[in-house]
Amino acid sequence: MAKIKLTKNELKVQKDALKMYRRYLPTLTLKKQQLQAEIRNIEPKARAVRQEKENLEKGFESWISVFSEKDAFPDGIITVSNIRKGVGNIAGVAIPVFEGADFLRGDYDLYKTPLWVDIAANHMEKAMLLDLEAEVLDEQVRLLQEELHATSQRVNLFEKVKIPETEENIRKISIYLADQQVNAVVRSKISKRKIALRNAEDSERQVYSL
Repeated sequence: MAKIKLTKNELKVQKDALKMYRRYLPTLTLKKQQLQAEIRNIEPKARAVRQEKENLEKGFESWISVFSEKDAFPDGIITVSNIRKGVGNIAGVAIPVFEGADFLRGDYDLYKTPLWVDIAANHMEKAMLLDLEAEVLDEQVRLLQEELHATSQRVNLFEKVKIPETEENIRKISIYLADQQVNAVVRSKISKRKIALRNAEDSERQVYSL
């Protein structure tokens, strides 16, 4: 704990600081709760998207053996040309929002290539789309968790360090100033008593001199 000045000005500084900490703490606590709630909301969405992809692939398992045939499925038939993302805002945190993706189909001979290749390519697009969506949701969680960590640190700093420390500073300064005030009163009374006593002695000397 840093050394503080035991003055009235410092007392005001500490009281103002305490007001600020108490004013911002509820806002930080609310932000922390909002971030926690959003993370709890997004994580199941990411799991659901991945589960949807898994279900899609399970329903397409009959094609897997075909894919493994030599030269049956053209290389580079599906490529992602563009990932469309917007920007959202949660509790002051800018997050990416998945809006879709664009794909390019590789060149292949429509007459020589089996019909199932087109069907498989459509399936791959859907699976890749779900993967991309899950990745964006993961990024949302990552960004929110970073902000949650920073916010939690601020909440702990205010609750466990700054507020107790400032309250203790105010207590110390108040006790010191109160003691100083009492001492000043005592010194004043002693001074008055000495003056009264000196005046009385002077009066007595004047009487004796007469």
